[in-house]
Amino acid sequence: MNHQTSSLIQPSLLGKMNERQVLKIIQKLGPSSRAEVTRYSGISAPTVSKAVSSLLELGLLEEDDVVEPARGRPAKKVRLATESAQVLGVVIDATQCRVVSASLDGALHEGGLRQFSTPGSYDGLIAELAQHATELMNANGAQTFGLGISLPGLIDDRQQRGILSPNLPMTNGQSPASDLSDRLGVECVMLQEADALCLAERHYGIAGDDLEDFAMLDVSTGVGLGVCSGGRLLKGHRGLAGEIGHITVRADGRQCGCGNVGCLETEASDSAFAWAVSNRLGEKLHIGEVLARVQSGEISVAKELEQTSDYLAIGMAAVINLFNPSTLFIYGRLFEADETLFDRLIEKTENRSLTPSFADCRIVQAQGSKRHGAVAGIVQHLTNSLVPGAV
Repeated sequence: MNHQTSSLIQPSLLGKMNERQVLKIIQKLGPSSRAEVTRYSGISAPTVSKAVSSLLELGLLEEDDVVEPARGRPAKKVRLATESAQVLGVVIDATQCRVVSASLDGALHEGGLRQFSTPGSYDGLIAELAQHATELMNANGAQTFGLGISLPGLIDDRQQRGILSPNLPMTNGQSPASDLSDRLGVECVMLQEADALCLAERHYGIAGDDLEDFAMLDVSTGVGLGVCSGGRLLKGHRGLAGEIGHITVRADGRQCGCGNVGCLETEASDSAFAWAVSNRLGEKLHIGEVLARVQSGEISVAKELEQTSDYLAIGMAAVINLFNPSTLFIYGRLFEADETLFDRLIEKTENRSLTPSFADCRIVQAQGSKRHGAVAGIVQHLTNSLVPGAV
């Protein structure tokens, strides 16, 4: 490297890069001594010590009370802040919204959940979210570093603005992240809900640890797809990639909220399943009500489950054939209606997939949640913000 090139890497930037790397290592390893971070990172001990000191001063790390024996003197471990700092997560959905608080290691706080029915207007939505977020910010004396938002529909990542949400049209053209940031005075970031689920599974899920290539199919309110390739979320030109829910699978199907007819999400989601049951019974039920009646033995939903799973298998096979993921996670509640449904769905998917691609892919139910995803989103944003332009 010549002098001109090396001079472009300023000491302050290099220091931030080291801090970011140390923070990511502690996120991965959990509470660690400085010596352990040094061994894992390959960075020199003085550099690690300086980075840790800076992160402690910033409030992103705390020293653990646990002291491990070491040569010469006891070695304290450092951990992601759990007592002095917190982040908030917001899940905006068609019928219900949730606000949670969590420590920087992603652990949700006991008693740190607020939930309410989604208001009928955007202004009402922001006002209620801000109210509950303020309560959680003031609840335990911890400094709130930021807030992550899980939002359904198309999102322009660069402008942090909703573009098209068939199930929550009040957010079209709006920026909940910007509006909540103005009200709360903290940094906010917004993620498409399938991408949030990807982050939840990768950082906090049991099966997603260390995965670099996987897909997440969200079949709850609508059908959304998140894809992680080479350790990075597949975003597309404007962050709009993954809208598999709006491919046409039934030419004579019912109208979707996007304006088209026969979209996958009108046939293969929790909402589609609940709609089919409601249509047969002649009363409007949401997924929770359907499941409660099934579990009480009041109704049978075998026909609707089979039809929903037939179309869901089409969507799953498309994901496997297109993206060749090592793991395909499925997030949804309809499996609660029949404990044998998931295994039958895998068989149907195998029949519609390319044999080599299916053989190389495991299919599992997601362990994470949208709440964990919103928290993971803001923690990742804060980590990457240590170095502008980092991903």
